[in-house]
Amino acid sequence: MTLVAGVDIGSTTAKCVLLEGDRIVGKSLAPVGVELVKDAERALAQALAEAGRERHEVAVVTGTGYGRFKVAFGRFTVTEIGCHAKGAHFLFPGTRVVLDIGGQDTKAIKVDPRGEVVDFAMNDKCAAGTGRFLDVCAGALGFDVSEIGALAEGARHPVKVTNTCTVFAESEVASYVARGKEPPDILAGLYGGIVGRSLSLLQRVGVEPEVTFTGGVSRNGGMVRTLERRLALPVNVSPLSQYVGAIGAALHGRERTEGISA
Repeated sequence: MTLVAGVDIGSTTAKCVLLEGDRIVGKSLAPVGVELVKDAERALAQALAEAGRERHEVAVVTGTGYGRFKVAFGRFTVTEIGCHAKGAHFLFPGTRVVLDIGGQDTKAIKVDPRGEVVDFAMNDKCAAGTGRFLDVCAGALGFDVSEIGALAEGARHPVKVTNTCTVFAESEVASYVARGKEPPDILAGLYGGIVGRSLSLLQRVGVEPEVTFTGGVSRNGGMVRTLERRLALPVNVSPLSQYVGAIGAALHGRERTEGISA
């Protein structure tokens, strides 16, 4: 079977997935720095090391994400919208809508039964409601973002966080802390605001089962539960949710290679 690689250079992390047939044989994830070309090379090298494979065994590399054109050794580049659609469909074949919340943006993507993009919408207000937004607001509460997933479940009197700008939202959170509001109540307000903005994007493309949540923010259980409550639908989330773009890139590369060879 052909070994293919997808490299997703996002605004905050670099991901790589090695795909052989329909099996993921290697993967890597690491923060990005200022030298995206080196980050891309490192992502592939780490995935190959995990898989115990050599560079010459990879038939094709496809780049995606914010820094996809920095995957200098890649044969193809594909937008992250197309890759998240393809990757979500690979993990959950019934997917019809994808919500991707990454480090710096949010995307709602409608897909057809083959995992191809039908329509999409993106946020247009800087980093509002993204991973970066949560990082900053968690810091204002005195927590690391990895610690806040379940805290909102203890909320009794959720506040309203109205600012969409990360800087102003941080000040709003600090103000609530100074007024003695409890962290669970503040987090419930944050999650509600983020989900509300995400729902406006989802409604623009049309909500229908199945919804698949991708990107780093989908690893936050509080966000997932808030989204499910507001949608009144179960939401697909995979342990591989941060790798969905890289999976989709690998799949696109394989399809293009097969098309050329045919």
